[in-house]
Amino acid sequence: MEKREANETTLKDALKAMLEHYRLKGKLNQSRIRHLWEEMMGPSIASYTRDIKLYNKKLFIIIESAPLRQELAFGKEKICRNLNEALGEEAIEEVIIR
Repeated sequence: MEKREANETTLKDALKAMLEHYRLKGKLNQSRIRHLWEEMMGPSIASYTRDIKLYNKKLFIIIESAPLRQELAFGKEKICRNLNEALGEEAIEEVIIR
């Protein structure tokens, strides 16, 4: 295996730099969260979820059912912790359920 020159970067680092340069990291995380939401919560809760948006490390979850909204409000910290763990980074600081 050949040694890399100092000005060469790995593909991982190049993609990370590109995402940060074009400010796409938030959109990528939002897309990943939407897919993780159904896996974590199941199809029944996902069907009551109208929208999920990530803005300034705040995750906004729009739920159509008032009783479900109230139930999920009790587990906001757990939702935040589990999603951050699945993403592999601290992308979410606060969960807001509406």
